[in-house]
Amino acid sequence: MKLVIGSDHGGYQLKEEIKKLLKELTIDFEDWGTQDARPEDYPIIARQVGEAVAAGQFERGILVCGTGIGVSIVANRVHGVRAALCGDVFSAAMSREHNDANILCLGGRVIGCGLADMIVTTWLETKFAGGRHARRIGLIDSLE
Repeated sequence: MKLVIGSDHGGYQLKEEIKKLLKELTIDFEDWGTQDARPEDYPIIARQVGEAVAAGQFERGILVCGTGIGVSIVANRVHGVRAALCGDVFSAAMSREHNDANILCLGGRVIGCGLADMIVTTWLETKFAGGRHARRIGLIDSLE
């Protein structure tokens, strides 16, 4: 799997921790910023990551801002993106199994590193169930 990760300043510290996990899991990824805690506009990074995932340049993406809300709103504006804001392990699993989410959004000021690691690991390991859920993804895609 090839993955892209990005954040604004509010998600920078958590993004750096997630990168350590991705390295441990030997997940191939690219970090598209930000590279420090200086103020950064989340819409720019979320759009870039969303467009790269939608274009097939990366299989999946992870976005982090202060709450995760902003990046999820922006990413979901990109045709072909199904971004899921997850603050717990169950939602992470369901976002993949039922919704085939291709971008995981997290709140760097909302969840801690331990929970984030569990959410990311679950999200990466959970497969899309297909079946009736594939029909529903088709209905979502028809809205775009």
